[in-house]
Amino acid sequence: MNPVIRIHADDNVVIARRQLLGGTVLESEGVTVAGLVPPGHKVATRAIAAGEAVRRYGQVIGSATQAIAPGQHVHVHNLEFSSFARAHEPGAGARPTDFVDTPANFEGIVRDDGRVATRNYIGVLTSVNCSATAARAIADKFRRDVFPEALADYPNVDGVVALTHGMGCATASDGEELQVLRRTLGGYARHPNFAAVLVVGLGCETNQIQGLIAQEGLAEGARLATFSIQDTGGTAKTVARGVEIIRKLLPEANRVKRQPVPASHLTVGLQCGGSDGYSGISANPALGAAVDRLVRHGGTAILSETPEIYGGEHLLTRRAVSREVADKLLARIAWWEAYTARNGMKMDNNPSAGNKAGGLTTILEKSLGAIAKSGTTNLVDVVEFAQAVTAKGFVYMDTPGYDPVSATGQVAGGANLICFTTGRGSAYGCAPSPSLKFSTNTALWTKQQEDIDLDCGGIVDGAETVDEAGERIFRLMLATASGQRTKSEQHGYGQNEFVPWQLGAVM
Repeated sequence: MNPVIRIHADDNVVIARRQLLGGTVLESEGVTVAGLVPPGHKVATRAIAAGEAVRRYGQVIGSATQAIAPGQHVHVHNLEFSSFARAHEPGAGARPTDFVDTPANFEGIVRDDGRVATRNYIGVLTSVNCSATAARAIADKFRRDVFPEALADYPNVDGVVALTHGMGCATASDGEELQVLRRTLGGYARHPNFAAVLVVGLGCETNQIQGLIAQEGLAEGARLATFSIQDTGGTAKTVARGVEIIRKLLPEANRVKRQPVPASHLTVGLQCGGSDGYSGISANPALGAAVDRLVRHGGTAILSETPEIYGGEHLLTRRAVSREVADKLLARIAWWEAYTARNGMKMDNNPSAGNKAGGLTTILEKSLGAIAKSGTTNLVDVVEFAQAVTAKGFVYMDTPGYDPVSATGQVAGGANLICFTTGRGSAYGCAPSPSLKFSTNTALWTKQQEDIDLDCGGIVDGAETVDEAGERIFRLMLATASGQRTKSEQHGYGQNEFVPWQLGAVM
């Protein structure tokens, strides 16, 4: 097998399939490796002058900081981020979607209003951090691992989960941060994966429950109950009251049953974390192939993490269905440039230490690989953090690159499944939407199989094509949406990973 992978004919680097020793002859490139090159890292295929652009995926990933000889390792010691003009051609790559004649089905839960769930939880949300302990104590009374009898009569209820956060006060009452927090909580309160939701507050917080209800157009009733600790009279009384409310909600929540529904009811949030040099070669394009299938079957996929598409946004605007959609994406990029500048940061404060150890050098390189998760279909809409996703097809949501925050926004927007690629390893899980994790390399799969749902390393090894892996992922999406439990669900992940985006100053 060729020890390196060439991604594009115009590239002046190739990627090591395995650790390469000095003296290894790369026959396909006509060069000899100079020194040790770790797996997933880059090797120069020709002389690159200082200041010259380095290309991967046929795109610029930075510039050489010194002269690089053929066969040398290309990484942080001789490659750096460099700004370059991106040619935006809005809609130039948009094409009609080839929808399938007979969409695939999954076994979903149809709510009374017609929305479809992939899971059936009861949620306990908080208006403020001050009510987090009480909320967790309420949910803990229904933990199957501690109190197996609590849900013994309700086999159709996946669980009772408390999603708490560190916000809700010490912020402007009319500011963007509070609006975004309420939008996030509102999205979760409406989420079809919740049969019912209880919101617990303290009573004196900035994020008053009635303000949340008013902004988000919620209505208390059979699916939404609220109260505060101060009105109830203390922690013990609050927990007792919350437990009693949930006990009354359980019989109705348990009455659901799964039935065949078309894949158009599936909305998948796309994530990558702990990326490595293989991410853009294996798991990300394989997920993209699954996304293309999902869109052709009428479903929706949400790409996010704006700091991690930076430098590759011109590839997304080419796929926009209109100039308006392209401009919405560029407006979010401009917002991020201003946001990082006023906080003394730059958009190239990335990749992370783990990303670099795995072979990624610049944010441009990381972004190009991350965008591969979105497949090749048209970009139909761009929404802000936690806004409801209503369009069908490939949608972009503006979020930070921090995975828990990004996925929280996607779920608030309606994602009923998360797909998460990783090259360095991840133990992430999500509630109330199940989260699938895909490894970019087989070594990771072998080491951390208890947390990974599917291995895409066969693409790197030449044992599987991107399209074949994409088909496996698509089928796993449908099985998971039908109730098959993910590795993270088996381990009980999901409650601590609810992290709303804290935008502004804490006063």
